Amino acid sequence: MGMEDEIKRLIKVCLSILASLCYTYFIASKIPKGKLRFFSLLPIFCLFTILPLSLSTALPAGVIALFITWVGSFKVLLFSFGLGPLSSGPPLNSLPLFIFSTCLPIKAKQGGQQHHQIAPNHKTPQNPKLPLNLPTKVLLFGILVALTDFTKYVHPNILLSQYCCMLYLFVDIIVGLSNATLRALLGVQLESPSNEPYLSTSLQDFWGRRWNLMVTNTLRHTIYKPVQLAMETFLGPKWASLPAVFVAFLVSGLMHELIFFYMTRVPPTWEVTWYFVLHGMCLVVEFGVKRALSGGRWQLHWIVSTPLTIGFVMVTATWLFFPPLVRNGVDARAIEECKELVEFMKEKLKWDGLHTV
Repeated sequence: MGMEDEIKRLIKVCLSILASLCYTYFIASKIPKGKLRFFSLLPIFCLFTILPLSLSTALPAGVIALFITWVGSFKVLLFSFGLGPLSSGPPLNSLPLFIFSTCLPIKAKQGGQQHHQIAPNHKTPQNPKLPLNLPTKVLLFGILVALTDFTKYVHPNILLSQYCCMLYLFVDIIVGLSNATLRALLGVQLESPSNEPYLSTSLQDFWGRRWNLMVTNTLRHTIYKPVQLAMETFLGPKWASLPAVFVAFLVSGLMHELIFFYMTRVPPTWEVTWYFVLHGMCLVVEFGVKRALSGGRWQLHWIVSTPLTIGFVMVTATWLFFPPLVRNGVDARAIEECKELVEFMKEKLKWDGLHTV
């Protein structure tokens, strides 16, 4: 009964989002861009902030917080001032596409070009390809979930590394399924949520070109560009990007802290913020050293740089990113919720089958 109640609450949340975006599309879009449109959308920002609190399970609350409270709100904020993916092109011509473009952390390809960098231009070195398609990711995720039954036999650090892989697969599966749905309904080809992050050759490559690309693109437009323009007066165009990158990571850390609050319902410990601050500082140092030495062209061979990069990301994640979730039992709850949902769906299908017969 608990899962059924949660599904009903989730449906109410989805209906609230739908109504909010219909208002944004039909009414707010008719108001001139700028402060007036921004003030007309303030109730939407407030609603998007409190919606995850109406859900009691960790995974749905986290997903709504990521898709709506963070990415969706930032897109609507850009829309207030006539910027971003909602302000021009196909989204404004179609209500369904406008809704999907707001809710999902993906962005339609335009002219075959991809725009998802926070960090300045960085040429990715040629390295081996190991593409994982959606069925393979679902299979791997299922195996990793099944292995959580044996957590008492596994070293905590190995378990946290397993959670790193599960997080990557979970995000890609959710967005991949949404991508397939949107392609079937509207015939729109969308970017993948990530680009083989396990092959990253640097932090700049990982965060700027490979991991969670729509969040990266959203931060680029809402945080990175404005800060960069503001700092050009003091530092010049060559170095203004460094504080802009750091501020973008700081904002990302604070938004992750908010998502963790929705999932744990306990006061923040700021560990996850420090995780992103640390990576922002390291990325600034990495980019500054490259630019100072050889104009950004210097780099290690991928055989050395890829293990170093992925190792640093995973080690710091086990140190700062995952402990708040594990300490509050969110990892175990999320895994149990997945299993309960599967069992609930099995029961519903079995019940519907009996009625059909």
